[in-house]
Amino acid sequence: MTVSSTFDSNGQMVAGAAINEASSALSALAWWRDAGFDTAIDEAPRHWLGEAAPMPATPQQIHAPAPQAMPATLAAFADWLAAIPELPDGSLPGRRLAAEGDPASGVMILIDMPEAADADAGRLLADESGRLLDRMLAAIGRDRASVYLAALCAARPIGGQLGADALPGLGRIATHHVALAAPRRLLLMGQAVSRALLGIELARARGRLHSVNHDGVTVEAVTTFAPRFLLQNPARKADAWRDLRLLIGGFES
Repeated sequence: MTVSSTFDSNGQMVAGAAINEASSALSALAWWRDAGFDTAIDEAPRHWLGEAAPMPATPQQIHAPAPQAMPATLAAFADWLAAIPELPDGSLPGRRLAAEGDPASGVMILIDMPEAADADAGRLLADESGRLLDRMLAAIGRDRASVYLAALCAARPIGGQLGADALPGLGRIATHHVALAAPRRLLLMGQAVSRALLGIELARARGRLHSVNHDGVTVEAVTTFAPRFLLQNPARKADAWRDLRLLIGGFES
């Protein structure tokens, strides 16, 4: 690829031009990365209408499975999760964010991952997604201090996407986390969380109670949309309200 530069009247390259061009290129690459494109297009020409040439063999990417033995107390689990060298999402994680709130509240909320601004803020859902969650909690008489909020993946992966092959390992860790917290009700927010803990799509899971079982602990679970989805699709807030009513239905009895 040829990169053009700006030169002065003496044929010397202007100092700021190369820097600006490099910054523009890095900005474009970052945009594609955030959009989920992580593979370069093959530049070698080939005959598209002919028989496809065999692809060269590439090493299989291995995702770290969740360890078989995990700590038996909630405090030890939090320390372990902060210290393990790699999360099962197969990427280099950013800052890991601990669960927050009251584990004894009876309600645990599981989101898929931290939002982009959360690492700098040092807490989960520190942006508009969190403000929406706060309003949802207020509608059922709760706030962040009276729920236990955690993420399926404690660090936001590169590109902000959780691959399907990462979900089983993350699901095993999250299920163990749920068993240690032992809430009366569990709210699973988003497609990835539904797949990881229930093994089914969010569209099929909504509208009914599910059981999450682990180590002799059974927790009733309700699924709903992720806060960021509701911000992008406000018409689904009425459906989310029905999910919240299911969550609290019979809870105080």
